[in-house]
Amino acid sequence: GSTIRRFKIFNYNEKAINIDEIKIGGGANSPFSINVNGRQMVEGKNIKINGKDSINVLVKVNVNPTAQNQPFIVQDSILLFFNGKKDKMPLLCYGQNAIFLRNTAITSNTTWNSKLPYIVYNSLTVAENATLTIAPGSRILFHSGSTLNVKGTLVANGTTADTILFASDRTERIYEEEPGQWNGIHFYGSSKNSIINHATVKNGIAGITVDSLSSNNNPKLVLANTIVKNMQVVGFLGYHTHLVAYNNLFYNCGQYLVYGVGGGQYDFAQNTFAAFNFNFARRTSAVYLSDYISNSQFNALKVTLTNNIIWGSLEDELLIEKKSTATITTDVKNNLIKTVQASFSGNGNIVNTDPLFQNPRQGNYRLNDGSPVINKGLNLTSHPYYTRYLKEDIRAVTRIFPSELGCYEKR
Repeated sequence: GSTIRRFKIFNYNEKAINIDEIKIGGGANSPFSINVNGRQMVEGKNIKINGKDSINVLVKVNVNPTAQNQPFIVQDSILLFFNGKKDKMPLLCYGQNAIFLRNTAITSNTTWNSKLPYIVYNSLTVAENATLTIAPGSRILFHSGSTLNVKGTLVANGTTADTILFASDRTERIYEEEPGQWNGIHFYGSSKNSIINHATVKNGIAGITVDSLSSNNNPKLVLANTIVKNMQVVGFLGYHTHLVAYNNLFYNCGQYLVYGVGGGQYDFAQNTFAAFNFNFARRTSAVYLSDYISNSQFNALKVTLTNNIIWGSLEDELLIEKKSTATITTDVKNNLIKTVQASFSGNGNIVNTDPLFQNPRQGNYRLNDGSPVINKGLNLTSHPYYTRYLKEDIRAVTRIFPSELGCYEKR
């Protein structure tokens, strides 16, 4: 609940100096207070330090670690003004009860439970050949500029009732839906067999980045029943990778909901990609897939899109672009697509017809009565992931075929 630390301010000059003012940046409302040479204060003025002498400063912090509205990391600073200059000493302490991880590497198989939130400061790395398993209901929260690096395996299997949260550590209401507060989750070349299921990934810069193909025959990442939202740049960023994604909801991202380049393999089924410009001035298609990165980096691209909704505020929200001599194979069936591309017509696709979401401004992408996507889904009972991920929608409502398009059944 409280702790005290001490430091000294030295004057290495021959003559005395005068500190015009020393104070806590947050003032009287700060959880920090200082004691300078035995005097308790929020701020002090005209403090003399003789030549070759020093003063003692005690810093005290009072926090209530059980208060749910207490920040996980409490910060302020001591401000010093002298000789027309300003200096600052940062103050940082742990606040609300949590498990704090600073530049941590997980090098052996580890399981996290949901008893306390995990706060990542700077970075958390799952090392090659190690597996991090995250229990349902867990909260993995990231301080500003922090990243989850996966070089081994991440298994984040939530449930409908107890989803897993990946978000920033700012708990104040004004930060609840604010993009750009942490970096995101990055899967590296050595990673394999990762799963994110029944989770929310929100308020970062690039939500999920996967930079290579898997080292085995399995998908690099299985992403299912997950909400990816409020990303400053992109929801999913892929470089020549293998992603399977089922029953996910992507919305409110700065440029792209999905950006996959350099070829690879993508299987998208029963996802809702909702690209509206409520927070961002966006000029790019919501879902962009290409065979090309550079003149020396291009590969074959295989894209399967089934029973998805790809809708937004621009005229062309799906772009599959061929920019090299590599082969592109597409199987696009029974989707609702906002597009100017005539090639997406037919095959059960519905083009340029409003899906009639209930309330996009409030993040509600369930379907209104009369939606054109009701009972338009292709039967997926023979799909290899049907039993595990596709027989129910994102809310665990049984999917009856012909299903609705997107991640929500109407029932």
